[in-house]
Amino acid sequence: MKLSSLISNGMVIQRNKPLTISGEADANQKIEVTFLEKKYTDVASASGKWSVTIDPTEPGGPYQLKIVGNKEIHIDDILIGDVWVLSGQSNMELPVIRTLDLFGNEMKAVNYPEIRQFSVPQIYNFHQPTETLIGGEWKKATPEDVLNFSAIGYFFAADIYREHNVPIGLIASAVGGTPIEAWMTEATLREFGEYDEILDQSKDDQYVKDTMAMEDKREQDWHQALNSNDQGMIEEWFNADTDTSDWQTFDVPNSWEGTELESIKGAVWFQKTIELAEDFTDHETMLNLGTLIDGDYAYINGKLVGHTGYKYPPRRYPVSKGILKPGKNTITVRIFTTESVGGFVQDMPYELVTDQETIPLTGAWKYKVGVITEALKPRTFFQYFPRGLYNGMIAPISNYPMSGVLWYQGESNVSKPNGYYELFEKLVDDWRQTWQIGDFPFLFVQLANLETGGDDNDSYWAKLRNEQLKSLQVKNTAMAVSIDVGEANDLHPQDKKSVGQRLAKCANALAYKQDVEYMGPLYQSHQVNNNTIEISFNHLGSGLIVRGEQLNGFVIAGSDNVFVHAEAKIENDRVIVSHPDVVEPKNVRYGWSDNPEQANLYNKEDLPASPFTTE
Repeated sequence: MKLSSLISNGMVIQRNKPLTISGEADANQKIEVTFLEKKYTDVASASGKWSVTIDPTEPGGPYQLKIVGNKEIHIDDILIGDVWVLSGQSNMELPVIRTLDLFGNEMKAVNYPEIRQFSVPQIYNFHQPTETLIGGEWKKATPEDVLNFSAIGYFFAADIYREHNVPIGLIASAVGGTPIEAWMTEATLREFGEYDEILDQSKDDQYVKDTMAMEDKREQDWHQALNSNDQGMIEEWFNADTDTSDWQTFDVPNSWEGTELESIKGAVWFQKTIELAEDFTDHETMLNLGTLIDGDYAYINGKLVGHTGYKYPPRRYPVSKGILKPGKNTITVRIFTTESVGGFVQDMPYELVTDQETIPLTGAWKYKVGVITEALKPRTFFQYFPRGLYNGMIAPISNYPMSGVLWYQGESNVSKPNGYYELFEKLVDDWRQTWQIGDFPFLFVQLANLETGGDDNDSYWAKLRNEQLKSLQVKNTAMAVSIDVGEANDLHPQDKKSVGQRLAKCANALAYKQDVEYMGPLYQSHQVNNNTIEISFNHLGSGLIVRGEQLNGFVIAGSDNVFVHAEAKIENDRVIVSHPDVVEPKNVRYGWSDNPEQANLYNKEDLPASPFTTE
């Protein structure tokens, strides 16, 4: 008897919608399903396939579902409430455990057993949509499991649960680094005409297998050569008594850019000695090493306390008791760079922390190069290829009714922002066709702020955000703006609570039909009045406000299309934009930057305005 793994203990069923349960059994086997004292029957076909459809049900639980065929299966602890699908790339996938710098104390007290998450196994399929989901299980938002929930999903669900008091099921189907094309159907992608070659190539199983094997070996060989040739590993520079008298000095935190280390691919060792008081070692201790590029091994007094293989995760390494000691302690960090310019990312915490004290680790460290290698060529990430994840991770959950979708994606399409709106529109249509439950709410996150060093006048991030703004033309969609809750130095900002709560406002309006303001001000129209441009907005809520002393983030241009920082003020819930040197203004932009940190226009509901251009 084969069932989708979604149909399992702890499942949350969408209320007030029929649920079709299908599976495989012996040919011609009679199947009897019992749920809430109702019986549903079917007879398996010659190929063994069967299905029954359970009647729509009101919220409640826990219940049991029984399936009898050639054996009897009991599925226990079933709740009926609202189910939401979470999809996109890493900022949707990012787990609660990665947000503990901000929400650590709050998460210690979390105990919502009626909020549950099912994580879809990360599988791609280049041949056809997968029918039956294999792997994964339902987990509860309790201290044992909540740290592995999608952070956005959890904070969204907590708000919805408290507001509506019904069980919430989250189906997390997101994969870091993925472009939107990976989540679309092959038929739709072929309509665009530019994906045919890669769609055909990825159907060649031997090509995929050979490429993966070759790249696995290349990566293994690179790390093996790195480790075997690293003088620091050979001489054990991680030991506390290492002689660093001939090592150079490096000021932490800093990039290697502009230093002798800039071009190095390989391993560089850093060491710092600190003095600890007698009672410091009595407490639980965390070594915080910000974010390091690319990977690292961290040691204290010769003992390995943490290791991260790539550049994005924050380094938060618990230090076991007995490693630190009163007096002199040595911290050693071996950083290896595969393809990036290495460094200690700035404006991050570098410290030893207990519940009583914080010892800063910034300032002068000693360093020495362990080994210089060739750059490691990047992998071919087949999970990024068009239609693979739609087939592997969306199709097999599409017979499971739900309330709507939360979508956070776009970073991997920034390099080609123009036309993202058309892809998004087609994606939503694909999914609505696939689920066949109507135009369900599709709630998405506009990209957060990030400092990339790019040109504001040609900001690809701003262009992508503008494409996302256009995407609100798609029926029954809403957008959570996040330009004020990102981190300029981190692609994966920790404040997922604000994002989840903004998405919950969108859900309250679109799915739960509450009469609430659910988005910040959105550009509606503009009018040129002599030497000013007057901007009108939708989603004013109770009115426009400035967060701060004066309105910032606007630039203005005349017919020469040269944008300059503008003066802006709110009058009668419109924004009047001008500049003394632009006497015949033509266009205005707002928040038009990779990192629009100056943008501070909100409505009184404290929701930020979306970046826009009048062009």
